[in-house]
Amino acid sequence: MIQQKLRGSGVALVTPFKTNGDVDFNALGKLIDHCINGGIEYLVSLGTTGESATQNKDEKLEVLNFTIEHTKGRVPLIAGFGGNDTRAILKDIEDFHFNGIDAVLSVSPYYSKPTQAGMIAHYKAIAAASPRPVILYNVPGRTGANVTAETTIALAKEKNIIGIKEASGHFGQCMQIMMNTPKEFLKISGDDNITLPLISLGFDGVISVSGQGFPKVFSQMVREALKGDFEAARKLHYQLVDVTDMLFAEGNPGGIKYVLEVLGICESNLRLPLVSISDGLKAKIKAATLSIV
Repeated sequence: MIQQKLRGSGVALVTPFKTNGDVDFNALGKLIDHCINGGIEYLVSLGTTGESATQNKDEKLEVLNFTIEHTKGRVPLIAGFGGNDTRAILKDIEDFHFNGIDAVLSVSPYYSKPTQAGMIAHYKAIAAASPRPVILYNVPGRTGANVTAETTIALAKEKNIIGIKEASGHFGQCMQIMMNTPKEFLKISGDDNITLPLISLGFDGVISVSGQGFPKVFSQMVREALKGDFEAARKLHYQLVDVTDMLFAEGNPGGIKYVLEVLGICESNLRLPLVSISDGLKAKIKAATLSIV
């Protein structure tokens, strides 16, 4: 059952870029190995952290194919297929081979701000078209529209929708989802710094940004929490709280890319309209990173 394989720590991989803006596949391979060797349970390719919005269709295909080939089935792999044009998403799903992909992560439609009825229709269409199970992704801070608990509860009844990455930051909403969806429906944190309290409420883990910078500490924190050893989990959680806040201080993925540069995994290049984080923040992140690793 795929849900059991996706319990624990997943990471939303960045896409490393060279100075000229091309995808740095050598660095992407190093990042994948760093995550897997650090204890991460599964990987997510081409999420928002991967700057998928600034990659064309050919680049996305190259990134996905490389990630599949380099991962070699060592851990489950989730592919991001989302956006605010439902028909375009359905075409992308139709055109992709899905060999080596275990599930789909689909961010809710951004900018368009559909009604909840629109959200439900959108996700039902994706679930019907996808040859792999679908995980909803609610991140209203990015999309401008919340997928309500009631909508998630309704979609949890769909055969091919197996979970949600919930990044609303609203504990009341999270608890409603926890109480009113089937046990096997995955409840995944989309906020690194509240993963521990969400697991205490019954969540199954996290799809993390900071976890790819600090995979050993982060994945162990999640494992301890899932075992119910919250004293051990808290110690690890508090090692990461400050640096995690820093990672998002000037937007994502600028902060985590700089951590990976400090670690020698990839350069911190971004594609416009994103720009590098400030020198002052770099100094703080570097000091915090070196104190952890």
